[in-house]
Amino acid sequence: MSLHHSKETIETDQVIVDLVNYVLDYEITSQQAFQTAHYCLLDTLGCGFEALTYPACTKLLGPVVPGTMVPNGAKVPGTAYQLDPVHAAFNIGAMIRWLDFNDTWLAAEWGHPSDNLGGILATADWLSRTAVAHGKAPITMHDVLDAMIRAHEIQGVMALENSFNKVGLDHVLLVKLASTAVVGKLLGLSRDELINAVSLAFVDGHSLRTYRHAPNTGSRKSWAAGDATSRAVRLALIAKTGEMGYPSVLTAKTWGFYDVLFNGSAFKFQRPYGSYVMENVLFKISFPAEFHAQTAVEAAMTLHHKLNELGKTAADIEHIRIRTHEAAIRIIDKKGPLHNPADRDHCIQYMIAVPLIFGRLTAADYEDHIAKDPRIDVLRNKMEAREDTDFTQDYHNPEKRSIANALTVTLTDGTVLDEVVVEYPIGHKRRREEGMPVLVAKFRTNLARVFPAKQQRLIAELSLDFDALSTTPVHEFVDLMVTP
Repeated sequence: MSLHHSKETIETDQVIVDLVNYVLDYEITSQQAFQTAHYCLLDTLGCGFEALTYPACTKLLGPVVPGTMVPNGAKVPGTAYQLDPVHAAFNIGAMIRWLDFNDTWLAAEWGHPSDNLGGILATADWLSRTAVAHGKAPITMHDVLDAMIRAHEIQGVMALENSFNKVGLDHVLLVKLASTAVVGKLLGLSRDELINAVSLAFVDGHSLRTYRHAPNTGSRKSWAAGDATSRAVRLALIAKTGEMGYPSVLTAKTWGFYDVLFNGSAFKFQRPYGSYVMENVLFKISFPAEFHAQTAVEAAMTLHHKLNELGKTAADIEHIRIRTHEAAIRIIDKKGPLHNPADRDHCIQYMIAVPLIFGRLTAADYEDHIAKDPRIDVLRNKMEAREDTDFTQDYHNPEKRSIANALTVTLTDGTVLDEVVVEYPIGHKRRREEGMPVLVAKFRTNLARVFPAKQQRLIAELSLDFDALSTTPVHEFVDLMVTP
């Protein structure tokens, strides 16, 4: 049997060309983007440090073969591990995402662009240490911030008009894509090599969303992004060897991404790549809650205080009406049993009930010892969630990007409390001035979970100084965060 191979040159899909051109050629001049990336770095690392207090997370960390230490390898902040960049990326990525407390982007697809820091920081640290070992200049934290802005932009712009969840794919596909692109740049890939790397990311196997939804909701959603950013580092390293790419991976008839995984539709784009996403990213500052519920939790906290003023408690509530947006209805409106923390932190009723009862919502409140309190399910059963089409419209409006929720509480004596409406969470761009001091306080709190007082001071002193941090070699910054 003979095979005929066409010698025709296959044109590279324009989506890939545009992405690679952005990564290699676009100059980021927005000071606002760099300053926001600085806050993002602090918050993302802090989320990882809090996750280190959870054995369910730490059991997954470390080298594949226990005891392995990689010379000049990437160090995992908050631990003593020094690993190859692929496994370091998984470790850092899993820590970042474990508690669902890092930044968020909401659009046709949602996700957490700071998930990309796993691959970025691991690769930059390894490259920085290797460069110094060979007498060359190290990579600085400015390069890390630059890579973060680009990764945010790729993931966020792709998400604006393209819903992967509607075809059953998980949003970590975009983490894999963005991390591959920016890690490839850090590795010094040529234009052709980076095109190959991005094509490899698209042709790769992609995660199903089933671990985020009943009946299969589970803890993989906490390490899926670590897996994606780690895989990205691997694919970029494969491309660096000169391995071939697949130029029409998206558009190839029958076998391309569009036909196989995207219902035959091509990607749509609302805007060109720049620095828009980092400038407008949403921070989870006050509550470790799925972002579509952030404003609902804030409203619930306001109502908890109102009940106290009236001498009432959650036991005096007869009914709660939730006005919300379509995405919240689709993702986190849940009835019936909730089987684990991953199930609970994606249930808007649970995330409202806990603050109404206890006046708080922390990561620990999703654990079994809190969830078994019968008052939570009693209150959940008194809630009714409905879509408000105006909220949905404002959610998609690029000039607003609100995440509105409104709660109306009716008491058992017939009293109806004034509706509490919160359109923008404290982590929204419109509330930056109010939110950033709280974010810094969150960072300091998370440092204290892992490091002794002197080490906390050293980390905070450098981390909070934007100019000093930007010029610091990556490996020196990471060395500040190593534990015995």
